[in-house]
Amino acid sequence: MKRNINRILIAAVAIALTFSSCVTKKYERPNLPLAHTYRDINSTDTNSIADLNPAVLFKDAQLQALINEGLQNNLDLKSAIERMQIAQATLSQSKLAFLPTLNADVSVAENKQSRAALNFPPGININTETQLYKAQLSAAWELDVWGKLGSAKRGAVATLLQTEATKRAVQTQLISNIANSYYTLLALDEQLRITEETVKIRTKSVATIKALKEAAVVNGAAVVQSEANKYAAEVTIPDLKRSIRETENTLSILLGKAGAPIARGKLTQQEVYSSLNTGVSSLLLKNRPDVQASEFAFKAAFENTNLAKTYFYPSLTLTANGGLSSLKLENLFDNSIFYSFIGGLTQPILGRGQNKARLTTAKANQEIAYNDFQKTILTAGAEVSNALFAYQTAIDKETSRTKQIEALTKAVDFTEELLKYSSATNYTDVLTSQQSLLSAQLSAVNDQLQKLTAVVNLYRALGGGWKQ
Repeated sequence: MKRNINRILIAAVAIALTFSSCVTKKYERPNLPLAHTYRDINSTDTNSIADLNPAVLFKDAQLQALINEGLQNNLDLKSAIERMQIAQATLSQSKLAFLPTLNADVSVAENKQSRAALNFPPGININTETQLYKAQLSAAWELDVWGKLGSAKRGAVATLLQTEATKRAVQTQLISNIANSYYTLLALDEQLRITEETVKIRTKSVATIKALKEAAVVNGAAVVQSEANKYAAEVTIPDLKRSIRETENTLSILLGKAGAPIARGKLTQQEVYSSLNTGVSSLLLKNRPDVQASEFAFKAAFENTNLAKTYFYPSLTLTANGGLSSLKLENLFDNSIFYSFIGGLTQPILGRGQNKARLTTAKANQEIAYNDFQKTILTAGAEVSNALFAYQTAIDKETSRTKQIEALTKAVDFTEELLKYSSATNYTDVLTSQQSLLSAQLSAVNDQLQKLTAVVNLYRALGGGWKQ
């Protein structure tokens, strides 16, 4: 009997090795055009700022502390870790599918049959009650003839790797969001400082214009205009404070806590990292987590298609059970051994329509995953290009913006002096110069913010932040 069982097992394994490769296919990464993903960038240098630790890129100690706090407490990151645990459990379950199931059963059954059914003559005393005592083990094993279990396992592996890559993507996005929110706070602080300083200057200007009116140098309209000019700057302060409060609350959420004041430095103290190496575009597959996640999602869909194909073919199952059985408990261990071994093929017949629908759905999902994979790469390339161009345009504006502010500052001084000592100008010229100066100063803050956030966005676009 044992020899027959061994022959069946050897034959089953041989069938599995022979036919599994005929049904399922081996995954191969699609040949995607990565060479020209970055617009107008033809770098051959493999060095990339994505390899830098955030502490190297962001010198501000308070920003570093906020990033570390976010990595410890951010709720999205914690959820991503829990999804990894779910995927790990699914993978463990798929591995166990290769092993036979084993069940133990101990039972006592009491049976009573009808005397009429047994057709005994009246008056004959026959016991129609019996007890059956049984202790048995039963096992079942589905052989992976067509690669069904293998595809399910590889799909589970891909899903696990996808969740791990997604966790890394959440981390890179978190670092980017914290840094950008921090720099936005610094920019708002600076704009608030400039605006409050402007209000003080314009308050003094109102007093000067009133004195000039008393001296009959200007008329009452100039006084009213100077007051309106002061209020025009003053009215923006509440909105700036509101934006600061909202940004602090947003940053607090990223840190996994209720809204609170954020300790921070000043915009003028920030060091902008300038060695913006992008590396070659093919490194996106290695460095950028969401690109990795999209490939693993495609691989999981590919294996799901393999799995759907296997449902068209018969499943080979080996079952065995054995144990002890007796009508009397005292004889349970006396010549009461029984066993059975069954090998069977189950071929789907009426479920073919369902199998076709399953395969059609799997193929469509695979195509969708492939399209998403391509789109993720294209999006990554565009984000790198956009961040670099944003940085360059901020640099291009620096010199012109500085000269603009210098010229407008002189214009304000000149027009105010001319207003005091000659009739060559009027208060409208002063008003225009002051308004233009404030606008240029606030724009200069936005230029600095653009440069800082461009570096942050480039770092994230290249996949930086998870290699620490």
